[in-house]
Amino acid sequence: MTHLKTLAGALALSVLAMAPAAAQQYPDHAINLIVPWAAGGGTDATGRIVATLLEKELGQPINVINRTGGGGIVGHTEISYSPPDGYTLGVITTELSMYHWTGVSPLNFSNYEPIALFNADPEAVFVRADGPSIEDLLSEIRANPGSVKASGANLGGMAHLGWAGVLVTNDIDPAAAPWVPSEGASASLQLLASGAISVVTTTMPDARPMVDAGEVKPLIVAANERVAAAPDVPTAEEALGSKWAAYAWRGIAAPKGLPDDVKARLSDAMAKVVESQEFKDFMAQRNFGIDYRDAAGFAAFMEDADASIGQALQAVGLAK
Repeated sequence: MTHLKTLAGALALSVLAMAPAAAQQYPDHAINLIVPWAAGGGTDATGRIVATLLEKELGQPINVINRTGGGGIVGHTEISYSPPDGYTLGVITTELSMYHWTGVSPLNFSNYEPIALFNADPEAVFVRADGPSIEDLLSEIRANPGSVKASGANLGGMAHLGWAGVLVTNDIDPAAAPWVPSEGASASLQLLASGAISVVTTTMPDARPMVDAGEVKPLIVAANERVAAAPDVPTAEEALGSKWAAYAWRGIAAPKGLPDDVKARLSDAMAKVVESQEFKDFMAQRNFGIDYRDAAGFAAFMEDADASIGQALQAVGLAK
């Protein structure tokens, strides 16, 4: 009996000693990183550099899986419904702020366990190089509704909402400056340069080639603070006294219910990834803005983005 008690005690101590080690073993096999957008795009590119650097931090392979369809809904849905064990992660994007407002999916930020925001590029307002100031542009819209046409991408996309927000926060009906749908930022900027439209809203990385060529100029950024890619361009609040921010953003998240120890391991690893020189160089070369928020900061960021996007969608009549 004494021998059995001794053996039981030894086993109990062994289990207790092993518990912290077991928690530290994550990950012990490969991780899948779901990207809800096609290969070759900005989300795919940034997702792949994050995966490469996370592999070094976590010591396990990370398989990037492009799960496309439904305007990002297919991939975002798969991320949210995967087991919350840390072996399926995902790159979640701006569009998550739109789905439930437009009625295309009930998905929203609360369906995920945020790990870290790593990129956010604000929408900016561009005119031709010889175009008006932002004050004169808005004055023209007020005086002659319909005379100013804008574009940037599809109807109801982030560029459209970025423009609508500028108007709404300055007490202008978005219908007074009609939106012309296009195939994306590049096509819209060509229309702007040719004089077919007066305004384009898009991100600084998208417009950088034409800004550098002297064909277009940014008037304001819809951001909470000035951006490193264009430090001389004022925010909407600085230029107009009206606070408005609209970001195209990307971050790493997991399914809801991720164990705390796994979340902490991933959060620590992402902090090191974003601080690495390799990540900074990659983002700078492609003009992507680095905006790091830890798990709590990312959660608050998404909550704010959800409210802002909802306001803009309601203003343009696209909210359900």
